[in-house]
Amino acid sequence: MPNSPVDHRALFNQMPVTRFLVEKRGSDFIVREANEMACEFFGKKRECIISASLDDLFRHDNVRRMSSFFNKCLDKKMAVTVPALPSFPGSVRAPGFWVNPVYDYDGGDEIIFLDVIAQPFATDTAIIERERDDALVLLTSIFEVADIGIIVSDRNRRIVKINDSFERIFGWNRRDTMGRDLVEFVVPEEQEVARKNHNRFIKTGDRNAGDVQVTCKDGAIANAYFATVSIELSHNRRFQVTTLVDITKRKQMEMSLRFAKEQADTANHAKSTFLANMSHELRTPLNAIIGFSEMMIKETFGKLGKDKFARDKYQEYLSDVHLSARHLLDIINEVLDMSKIEAGRLELDEKEIDLPGLLESVERIVSSKIFSDKLAVKLDIVENCPKLYADPRLIRQVLINLLTNSVKFSENGGIITLSAKVNDKGQVVVSVADQGVGIPEDRLNEAMEPFGQIHDPAYSKSYQGTGLGLPLSKAMVELHGGRMKLKSKEGVGTTVTITLPRARTRFHQQRKMTSEQTKAAFSEEELSAIEFRAGAE
Repeated sequence: MPNSPVDHRALFNQMPVTRFLVEKRGSDFIVREANEMACEFFGKKRECIISASLDDLFRHDNVRRMSSFFNKCLDKKMAVTVPALPSFPGSVRAPGFWVNPVYDYDGGDEIIFLDVIAQPFATDTAIIERERDDALVLLTSIFEVADIGIIVSDRNRRIVKINDSFERIFGWNRRDTMGRDLVEFVVPEEQEVARKNHNRFIKTGDRNAGDVQVTCKDGAIANAYFATVSIELSHNRRFQVTTLVDITKRKQMEMSLRFAKEQADTANHAKSTFLANMSHELRTPLNAIIGFSEMMIKETFGKLGKDKFARDKYQEYLSDVHLSARHLLDIINEVLDMSKIEAGRLELDEKEIDLPGLLESVERIVSSKIFSDKLAVKLDIVENCPKLYADPRLIRQVLINLLTNSVKFSENGGIITLSAKVNDKGQVVVSVADQGVGIPEDRLNEAMEPFGQIHDPAYSKSYQGTGLGLPLSKAMVELHGGRMKLKSKEGVGTTVTITLPRARTRFHQQRKMTSEQTKAAFSEEELSAIEFRAGAE
């Protein structure tokens, strides 16, 4: 419409380049007007720009540069060109500025404003378009032919693009994924972390990488290695590009290798523990054999065969040597029977045991060490002690271990009490109590662990050992359905109590009973012990 008035303010505001008017006040230049592109250029709202000085809008080095060209325009009263600035306050860039003087409205020669207009980029648009098209073709080709899954998501985590490899690897097609939340394709337990990471990294632009579990179209779970990067396009649009490499097979291989290593470590540990246990078990009977043999060789009690007392003593020691040798042979048989160890089970060879006789034989086996250390062993066995149905070799080994420990940690002149009784529940209770150095209360659990060495070997008395005595004894007792309790006080002594179920005192009779008679004769705890042993067989 030819006669319509021209809205100069609208033209000013909608100009597609940065434009603002400045006025000189004293030595400063103050902005009097700014268009919409100027607001983007400065990164501020219009009301924050109007009446602001150059110091408020530009960096210090730019202020001096702009001021010098503005003064040049005022002095020469002609337009000047400001070359590109080294830095820009907002997101819009410009190759330079034109500065034009604006005279007063009455046609005088007084300059009231300086009109500052950003220069457009003078380039060959055809060349740019060709380079842009080539770059798009190249990037699209890379995006589609890459052998890894690629997802592009916007700032709201909505998927805007996926490549062919993502479809092929994880089974999802474009129709299933477009517009959906990225975290929906992550397993539920990792979704919250994925959501927080996406929101944080798309804002900061930081890169991220790691492992993630992806839900496939068929419901399977795939292990993937991901890497993300944020990109910014025109109009401050931000997107996150996520690459996904399927590492499921590698994870499975790692798990297989880890399992194989654990199996190998377990087997190696079992072998080491087994050898240590055997060396510990072999040492005690060997000490008895060597000790008694040396006494006979040295003829400690006189010439062999001439003195009746000496002859009786040697005869007693020969019996103990024979008993220790038989015990040693039992252990060696266990060493040779590797199939039992590899199977991870030790079956009980149960027999009826005369418990008082067993305790006395154990006392004799360890007596050489007791004699040399000037210790005394007190046997406290209840009258009419019942027969015990158990594995004699294991029970003997348990008692030897406990008595040897008491000897090892007792001072010269101390008394060790080896007792056996039946409690009010009909359970057999065997205890070994000493007056030795004791164990700190806070380390009692450690003493029951394999290789747990509580006392410093540098102590006044030598405490050599593998630390297997107590845990090995505990395992043997529990194999019989019993329990072993350790009570100790440092500087006072230690008491180890073994409690075997009442079923062990008459277990051999259980086979002749009916199930009803069995339930009536045994408590629930005893029946558990019976079932435990039967399961071991």
